Parts: sequence; structure tokens; C-alpha cells
Amino acid sequence: MANYENVFIARQDISATQVDELIEAFSKIISDEGGKVALVENWGLRSLAYKIKKNRKGHYVMMNLDAPSAAVLEMERQMGINENVLRQLTIKVDAFAEGPSIMMRANTRDERPRRHTGGDDRPARDDRPRPSTVSNDAAKEVAAPTEGEKS
Repeated sequence: MANYENVFIARQDISATQVDELIEAFSKIISDEGGKVALVENWGLRSLAYKIKKNRKGHYVMMNLDAPSAAVLEMERQMGINENVLRQLTIKVDAFAEGPSIMMRANTRDERPRRHTGGDDRPARDDRPRPSTVSNDAAKEVAAPTEGEKS
């Protein structure tokens, strides 16, 4: 059997329990065909990049599958028929990634990159070169016409 990673997006107006029912239905298809669902990650309700069938948001779910290709094809067919599934994508992988997916890790604060706060590699604010500026008085003198230019 091969390893597959499947991500599907369900409509925004269904409840979380209905999403769980979809996951169970698709998992049952895989297990009935002789496969197994190794991992299920519910990424929750997230914004879509563009509208899909008048939906701006969708429930994202990722499933790692260890199943024969016939089981995956049947699951994809059922996803295509189901009106609650907006999009789905299945890819074949050599091995499953260790630990949580990138989407689940993105929610943890500890692994986010920190903003640059002016470490040792940047000069202090007072040491930076300043752009040359003309004072306001000098600008008024340049802009004001002389007595000879007045008409």
C-alpha cells in the first residue's frame, strides 16, 4: 500500500460536528477498502484566497492515508459527489512527515520568527548618517522673491 496525503475544504456554513461526520465517512471508505487513516488534522475554519462557490471561508482538514489506490480513488469520487466539499487534493508521498504539519505548527507562538529589534549588527540610532535637510527659514528665503523681482 502507498502513502497519501489528502486535504479537503468543506463549506463554511456547516458545523464542526458535520465536518467530523465527513471525516468519519471518508475514513470509513478507506478502511472498508483495506486501508488505514494514519493521522487526521482539522485545521479549522480559515479564509480562502478567493471565493469558491460563493464561500469566503472553509473548514480545512488533512488526512494521512496508508491505503491502496482503489480506496483513494473511491474516496475522491465520494468527495466530488458531496455538496459540502468545495475542493480536495490528494498527493502520493514517500513517507509521512514527523510531528504536526506546518499549518498546526503555525499556531504555536514559540516557533514564530521574531522581529528584528536592533541587535549588535545594526549601528545605534545616533550613529546612523542623517540626510541633509534645508531648514524652514532657508527654504522661505529661497522661495521669497527679491525686491527687484517684484512687479
